[in-house]
Amino acid sequence: MIGSRVLPKGPDAAERRLVETDDGAQLFVEVFGRGRDIILVHGWGMSRRFWMRQVEALSGAFRVIVMDLRAHGDSSKIAHGHTVPRYARDLRAVFEALNVKEAVLAGWSMAGPVVLDYWSRYGADRLSGLALVEMTPSPMSSEAWNTHARRAYDFEGLGVVLQELEQDHRSFGERFIHSMFNRGIAPPKDLGWMRTEYLKTPVYASVAIYSDYVLRDYTDVLGSISVPALVLYGRSSHLCFGPELAEFVAESISRSELVLFSKSGHLPFYEEPVKFNEALKIFTQAL
Repeated sequence: MIGSRVLPKGPDAAERRLVETDDGAQLFVEVFGRGRDIILVHGWGMSRRFWMRQVEALSGAFRVIVMDLRAHGDSSKIAHGHTVPRYARDLRAVFEALNVKEAVLAGWSMAGPVVLDYWSRYGADRLSGLALVEMTPSPMSSEAWNTHARRAYDFEGLGVVLQELEQDHRSFGERFIHSMFNRGIAPPKDLGWMRTEYLKTPVYASVAIYSDYVLRDYTDVLGSISVPALVLYGRSSHLCFGPELAEFVAESISRSELVLFSKSGHLPFYEEPVKFNEALKIFTQAL
């Protein structure tokens, strides 16, 4: 049964809801501000809290919606449905529950393919623009533009990653968080809360969705995007998809704008929030 339950407001006065999907997942959603909708979707093993600097800066002019994907953050720890297409259908449930229309839908990292799957299913219905943040449309592609660690069908490396994750969830998460920053080291104040959020995703869910995500190929979807798209990437030598992949994505979309962040790794929205927020604000206002 699909439905939505309004929760008591938090200390930040955000509207909070649990959106139930048609297969029983409960998705934790927060809504800030009023105006044109901007929906921000987090990456693998993360949560809605990673978008806090966008919420603070943009909710005065827009309705900013952040959510936890199934089994992530404060959403229910459901054991099934951890595939990119299912996550896209979960997004649709949130759109419908909140009556989202003419939105900008942004996907970071793993959520980039989730956004592309959403587009392949629903097209421009309820959408006016897309934002793709530090993502690859095909993690295992052998093409020169693909900079994902599992490129060229690195199944051996995939096995190592999943084994390390299963053996020590906490240590794996800490290494992963450090690698996302431009210098390869997370500030202590950031590592603490990010690790807490990361550990909210059960190992079984992390393994399942990562295994599904890396095998997907949405390269052909890029050329079908007919709404304007904002493409945002970092430049770090650590975990970062970088300019080469950014240029491929931007060139594959007919109406795209590329913004690169020279002081950011995999977290341009967190490491350079002023530049990121201004780009997203200008893009959204122009639609």
